[in-house]
Amino acid sequence: MKRQVAIVEDEPAIRDNYAAAFTREGYAVRCYANRAEAMRAFAARLPDLAIIDISLQDEPEGGFELCRQLRALSAELPIIFLTARDSELDAVSGLRLGADDFLTKDLSLPHLSARVNALFRRVDALRKPAAPADIIHRGALTLDAERMQAQWNGQVVLLSLTEFWIVHALARHPGHVRNRQQLMDAANVVLDDNTITSHVKRIRRKFQGVDPQFDAVQTAYGMGYRWVE
Repeated sequence: MKRQVAIVEDEPAIRDNYAAAFTREGYAVRCYANRAEAMRAFAARLPDLAIIDISLQDEPEGGFELCRQLRALSAELPIIFLTARDSELDAVSGLRLGADDFLTKDLSLPHLSARVNALFRRVDALRKPAAPADIIHRGALTLDAERMQAQWNGQVVLLSLTEFWIVHALARHPGHVRNRQQLMDAANVVLDDNTITSHVKRIRRKFQGVDPQFDAVQTAYGMGYRWVE
């Protein structure tokens, strides 16, 4: 069955251009012009990946609200913001809402396709059937890659795909510093420094929501991050 990519974009020419490109890549594509139209469809069936613009018709920040609604439906669904707005504030806002990537529309179609394919490769890697030995236990942390589920002291911590992968990459080798480039290389995806930093801050907040004393993700200043038990 073809993977379904949803494109939420209010400019018809741009929407059609993206749709044609992903159709050529072998994806099933569904297009929506506004948040309400998209949510009606998503309530019935979630796509395998969503590409969202921030400004949607009469809602200047409709994409942000759509991201919130999607994250309420699924913590794992890959979400990419693709927008003409390139301010750092917009990027940080999108990532704080749980998006996996934030791209601007000056990106070439081949580059966009590569970023989408990279996200799907990460989904596939994390969903491979895991032998019991592949389930990671690090003190209070349990990571189940097959189910893409994180638990802390037995309580589920809802992480996005990117957040889960970052925790998985760090927890595999506790005490070892992973710099930003190593995290990007292992994920087979390009993220800038601010993106990595935003994801780490969000990860900490989510674990602290379960345990206010959580401090397992530590910053090695000028170097990167490490997981400590």
